[in-house]
Parts: sequence; structure tokens; C-alpha cells
Amino acid sequence: MARLEVKKNMKIGVMGGTFNPIHYGHLVTAEEALNQFNLDRVIFVPTGLPPHKTACKLASPEDRYMMTVMATASNSHFFVSRIEIERKGKSYTIDTLKELKFNYGNSAVFYFITGADAILEILTWKNTEEIISMCKFIAATRPGYDLSRIEELKKKLFGINANPAITKNSII
Repeated sequence: MARLEVKKNMKIGVMGGTFNPIHYGHLVTAEEALNQFNLDRVIFVPTGLPPHKTACKLASPEDRYMMTVMATASNSHFFVSRIEIERKGKSYTIDTLKELKFNYGNSAVFYFITGADAILEILTWKNTEEIISMCKFIAATRPGYDLSRIEELKKKLFGINANPAITKNSII
């Protein structure tokens, strides 16, 4: 796949998920991240075959992709990627980030947008340290959510980790 023409130091939000179905919570979260972090765009990445969920309860990857396209069509800063839909096998965040980094170039800065509940599972993700070194995380929450668990996760990740590329600013 050829590299895309992009401006230098582009700030790109990446919102991965099953989107089964996509809903207002996803769209509001993406819009808030776009505005609060001054992102140039948000790329929605519907997962093909999620490693943490059973596929039998999901709509087909193509249906989830089309739902996401329709839900995001009215926002010119939102894009939908087929990266994980077209990839064979399980969809891992690390593989998606590597492909996006190749497509957008080394000057692009990636912000992975996810729910605070999902970020708490990051230690179960494939190649966690490499993922954290490739992007910053925007952990969206909702009223009444206990953020102390996020702080505990930061201590666990950054208290033990000696990798200088991974900073406490990796999870915003």
C-alpha cells in the first residue's frame, strides 16, 4: 500500500472497536477528542476478527463497516478504514498502528481513542509496550466513572517500565 499524502506532524485520532453497532457515544467521544486535542482527523477502524470478543455475537465485519461509514459521513474530519476488515486472522492494535504509521509517515502523531474501561485491559493486548511507544491514548470516561483505576494502571505501566519512549503522557 502506498503512503498517503499528509501534512507534516499531522495529529490523527484512531478509534478502534467492533462498532456493533456504532452509537452516539462513539461519535461524541470522537468529536470531543477531535476538539480537545486539536486533532486533524479521526480514523474509525472497525475490527475484523476481534481477539477479545466472540465473533458469533457480532454483525458481519462488512455490515459493521457500513454502519460506521453511514454514522460518520456527515463529519468531514471523520474517516473509516478497512484495514482490519481486510486483514486475515485476528485484528490486533499493534498491526493496525504499524500499518497506519507506514501509510501516514513517521511525522504523524497518533492518539488511540478508547473508553476508560477498555484502557484498563491494555495489559492483555498484544505487544503492549510497543503500542504505548507508538501512540498516546485518550481514555474517554463518563460521569461517575472511578478514575482511580486509570491512575493505578499508569503506576503499573510507568513505575515498572524502563523504556524511555513510554512516558506518563502516553495515557491522557
